[in-house]
Amino acid sequence: MSGFSTQELLAIFAMQGFAGVSFFSVLLLMALGLAIIYGQMRVINMAHGEFMVIGAYATYLCSITLGALPGMTDYYLFFAIPIAFGSAFLVGYVVEIALIRHLYHRPLDTLLATWGLALIMQQGFRSAFGAREVSVLVPDWLRGSYRPTMMIDIPLNGIAILVLTLLVTVGVWWFLFRSRWGLRVRCTTANRDMSGAVGINTKRVDRVTFALGCGIAGIAGAAFTTISSTGPTSGSLYIVDTFLVVVFGGAGSLVGTIASAFSIAQAQSLMEFFLGSSMAKVLTLLTVIGILLLRPEGLVASKVRR
Repeated sequence: MSGFSTQELLAIFAMQGFAGVSFFSVLLLMALGLAIIYGQMRVINMAHGEFMVIGAYATYLCSITLGALPGMTDYYLFFAIPIAFGSAFLVGYVVEIALIRHLYHRPLDTLLATWGLALIMQQGFRSAFGAREVSVLVPDWLRGSYRPTMMIDIPLNGIAILVLTLLVTVGVWWFLFRSRWGLRVRCTTANRDMSGAVGINTKRVDRVTFALGCGIAGIAGAAFTTISSTGPTSGSLYIVDTFLVVVFGGAGSLVGTIASAFSIAQAQSLMEFFLGSSMAKVLTLLTVIGILLLRPEGLVASKVRR
């Protein structure tokens, strides 16, 4: 860093910080879905990244169909986001019925089964869309950047993804802590037998909760298409970082998930510029492992008694 002036360093930190915000937004959307599945249900879903890819491909299909209609190029994304959510939600609902419900309280079996499911889904993507990556038609209002100074460029798509992430985060908070269904989810997490005894359909709670987590990953896929191209294995690139965020933040903690996603995304973005992507991931992983050794419950411990 000795070769940079103070003004250049400030500009680098600012631009890498905003670049980290785009990564943070997609990572947080992924982590919110996984926090619901793993934090609330204790299900290790290794196929979570593939549900993001479902949302990404759904957005791609909307891009080449709705986006091709006259006057729809700048607006198809508003339809693609709920379609991406719905597609991943429905697939997640079916997966829970067909596979996950048979594996509760069997973490190793769940890990192996969902890993196998991820490989099957990747091959399905290759068969349906080909092995090459595809890109969506980015609306005009997401192109370009905002320049607060002559040395700082803030991508407009990053700002849009951040706004979407904030809206989804607020929605997840309301769902878990202010809605009647969220109360059922938390009751089932705390004491499944007692919840069933008072009339809560715990099996239906499991299905909807798992499907909701997958649906949020679908929204992450829609956001992902605005910053990168989509391939059959795109989801596998995020799964390790997503689990890292959930465990580091504290399983079941919404605040911890947000803080963890922000700190990991910003640290990786800044270190990548000076040290390279491989070294940045290694240092981030070592730092998280060191903190977890000192604080095994994560940044924010869950208040739910198990």
